[in-house]
Amino acid sequence: MDIALDEKQRVRISEILYGLLASSYSFYLKTQNYHWNLKGREFYPMHLLFQNQYEELAGTIDEMAERIRAMGQHVDGGLGTFKEKSFIEDETDSEKSMDAMIQQQIDDHEAIIRYLRKHLPEIEGFEDGATADFINKRLAVHEKMAWMFRCSL
Repeated sequence: MDIALDEKQRVRISEILYGLLASSYSFYLKTQNYHWNLKGREFYPMHLLFQNQYEELAGTIDEMAERIRAMGQHVDGGLGTFKEKSFIEDETDSEKSMDAMIQQQIDDHEAIIRYLRKHLPEIEGFEDGATADFINKRLAVHEKMAWMFRCSL
């Protein structure tokens, strides 16, 4: 494979993307779980906000996996591997209050934002514009969603 990135760079880019993939998948499942178990005075608008978020995550998860494949790497899509590689903690309390769910969403968005900001300079250093663009777009999405959830508290 000759795409102006050497094997070491492609492996490192894929490792970064895989951490994001595993964490995004964990976040997707957590968000869908909250969507199913949400209750409270603002149920309907929050139900839709959670749904919009997990639908957006579902689409981008595929893009992450395809980017890893474009780097010539294999994608292990097993739940066990995702759980092991994710920096987003699994939800163990599906009876949380709406405010607690919203706060957890904010915390998880901020964790993803920190991860992306930490790794963006390394990706840019490889001069991998496509992955850098993808990361920048993800930053904008997570910053906006965190803002929307903050406004809901």
